[in-house]
Formats: sequence, C-alpha cells, structure tokens
Amino acid sequence: MHIPAYAYATIRSALPQLPTSRQVAALDCCICDSPFDDRLPVPLGPTPESGLFGCHPCLGRLVARARRNRYAARTQDAEKARDEAAAWLPVRERHLARLGRVTEAAEAVTTLVREESVEPLRMAWLLVSLESANSWIPDAPEPPSSVESEDRDLKDAAFRLQLAMIGAREVVAERLAYHVINQAQPPEMCEEFECPDGCTGRHDVTDIDCGPDCIFDDLAEHGVMVEPPEPETPFFVEAGARRPSGTADVREGDSIPDMEATAPQVLTRLGVDPDDLDVLLNAAAVGLVVDAWREGPLEAIHGTVDGPSDAEVFAQGVDLYRRARAALVAARDDGPEGLLGFVAVASDVELRWAGGSRFALRTVPEAGPVAEFVRHVDDRVWFTREVMREQGWRAALLHRAVSAATKARGHFGMPGWPGAVVSAMDRLTALDRSGAPDVLTDLEAVRATLLEAPDRLGVGALDWMLNQRVFG
Repeated sequence: MHIPAYAYATIRSALPQLPTSRQVAALDCCICDSPFDDRLPVPLGPTPESGLFGCHPCLGRLVARARRNRYAARTQDAEKARDEAAAWLPVRERHLARLGRVTEAAEAVTTLVREESVEPLRMAWLLVSLESANSWIPDAPEPPSSVESEDRDLKDAAFRLQLAMIGAREVVAERLAYHVINQAQPPEMCEEFECPDGCTGRHDVTDIDCGPDCIFDDLAEHGVMVEPPEPETPFFVEAGARRPSGTADVREGDSIPDMEATAPQVLTRLGVDPDDLDVLLNAAAVGLVVDAWREGPLEAIHGTVDGPSDAEVFAQGVDLYRRARAALVAARDDGPEGLLGFVAVASDVELRWAGGSRFALRTVPEAGPVAEFVRHVDDRVWFTREVMREQGWRAALLHRAVSAATKARGHFGMPGWPGAVVSAMDRLTALDRSGAPDVLTDLEAVRATLLEAPDRLGVGALDWMLNQRVFG
C-alpha cells in the first residue's frame, strides 16, 4: 500500500503511545487493535520487519482524512492570499500616488526656478515646503508574505522621486548662491568680469568661472586641507598613435601639438625646471622608461606567478633610466635613430634584469603578454622619435618630461628623489634591522647608494625595504 508523504503526520498522531505486544508482533492493528487474521499487515516502520503495523481499512481512512485536511488548508491559504492581496493593493496604490505627487511637485519647483518666475525668498520657501512634503512620506509599506516582495514599481517610483529632489535642490542652490553674490558684491564686479555695456549687474553661473583650483584655496582659508588633483596633460594621446605598418612616418592627418607652447609652463608648475638641461634630460629619461616600459603590458607580466617582483621591477627601472638617458644624449647628435639602442635593451627577452635578478622575459610561460610588451616598447619609442623628427630634440625631451612629472614625480632621476631618500632613510633608521640583508647595515653607505644607484643594493635588499614600506 502506498502512503503519500502528506499523510505521515495524520497517521503518526493516530499511533498508540504504548503499543501492546500483539501490535509489536504484527498480530493486531496498532490503530484499531483488531486482529489481522488472514489480512496482510502494512508495516509502518522503522523497518518492514519490526515496529508497528496497520490494516488497510484504517490506513485508507487516515490517508483520506489527511487528503481532506490538505485540500481544506490549501483552500484556506488561497482565501487568505486573496484577502491579503485585496488589502495590500490599496495600500500600495496610495504609497505610489504619494510618491508620484511629490515627484510632480519637485519637477514643478525645478521648472519655476529655472524660468526665474519667482522671487528668491519665495523660491527658498518652495524648497522648504518641498523638503517637508518629502520628509512626510512614510517608509515603503511591507507586502504580506503571500505577495511577491520584489515590487519594481515601488522602487522605480522612489528612485524617480530622489532624482527629482536632487534636481530641485541643485537649481535652487544655484539661484540662491548667485542671488547672494549679486546682493553682496560691489558694482565693480562688472569690471572684473569684463561685462558688455548695458550690463544690469546681475550675474549667474555663465558669467563666473573661478578655475579648477580655486575651491581648494578657499577651503584652506577655512582650515580644510584638500589636495588639488594633478593637472591634465594637454598632449597627444599616444594610444591612438600606433605606428603604421611598413612606415616610419606619422600618418597623414595626425598632428603633434607644439610642445614648446605649453610643456614648459606645465613642467614649471610641477617642479621641473625646463630651462635646466640636466634636469630636463633626467625627467625625459624617467618619462621614457615609464611610458615605454613600466606602463601597459608589463603590468600583466608583473602580476603573473612567474613574473618579476616589485624589487626586480624597481632595480630594472633604475638601470633602464640610465640607458634611456644615454640614448637621449646620443639622439642629440645622431638623430631619432639614437633611441633604438634603448629599444634593444628594454625589449630584450633574454636579458637578465638588474640588481642580481635571475628574471628574464623569456621565463614568462605565456608568449602573448611578452609579445605585446615588445610591441608596446617599440611603439612608444617610435612616437618619441616622431616628435623628435618633427619638432626637434628638445621637444621630445619636453614631451617625455611632462609624462614623468605627472606620473612619477618621486622616482629615481626626478628632482623629488633626494627628498624621497631622506624620508626612506628616516623610516629605515627607525626599523629593527636584525633580520635585514647585510648590505643595509651601514646606513650612510645605503643613503649614498640610494642617491646614486639604488639597483646596486641588489633585489634582496630592495625587496626587504619594500616589504617594510621604507619607501612609503
């Protein structure tokens, strides 16, 4: 006899708490206590041979009762779900309507303020009353358990209200800010803005531009120090200047901005003297290494299991800086082709890296990133050669120096490196160096080596210093 799972609880409730020996011996039904005689007992467990046993008529009645109870429960659940849904829908609609009305009010306030059809005081009161209406909106009601909890309409309506409130606050704040300025500033402000004849003395956001950094100076006057962002580099984007196949010339239509027009001002602002040839040459060498070697595909190689460590990248970067500087010096007399020596070394896959490293690019198991890295070095140096060919040797120095000044101001070779060494030595002196490599024992020698050739400390010492955050 098959007993459905939904009848288990009903049958279990009908079993005796203390069965008789005849019931355990499968002689009597454990439900009606009648002898089985020639009827087959139905085992109820725990095994087919032991436990309690019931007769077919009793078990049939209990299964039928369980079926009726289940259908009744389902009917009651369905009725309950219908009642809950009927009660939930009006609550949901009222909340949606409230959100929609306040959203319409916020959009109306935005329109009125933009049209300048209300006075500033009245405009401020409109925003205050709008904020009050928004604050009085209750939290979104929770639907009953029988109703789907994910209600996209409620979420979308709340999101639209947030956007409308942001728009209203923004336009009111802008109008009030310029109203206060117009009321407080003297008439001479028109001269500062170079207003046309017949100006009424009323100014808005289209008239006043304080520049990108004024806000940071203004905050500093109130004791709030926020570091201004680095200035944008107004130069040709090299990613779109890949070398055309089979030619060494810039493609027709490509234009390289005049480096002398803007680069000196940018470098001066960033602390690099463009008129000091030695400083400019050092910065250009750093920029060439950063743009052609350090950035781009090397990041993917550096992140692999078999890639170089931070110390190996540091040491090799210092060595390549010296080679880049020598190549730039050679290019002054030999022309753009003087940079090809740097390309040969920077992209050499067989070369063991500096600082006693055992790493070489050929040890990277995947050939794809290495091939892309070699192309990247060649492309970036090619672009520098084109700048040099079109605008001259100094223009190429200016171009790469700006990259260094904006991306690597504290690197070896830059004017900021001696200061970085001072900070690093302060941290190193304060550390417990009992487990450090022997080369770090003589602090004065370490300082001198950092200033002149950090890679000569070796990747072991550099790795220890980097792990101890000596360089910040």
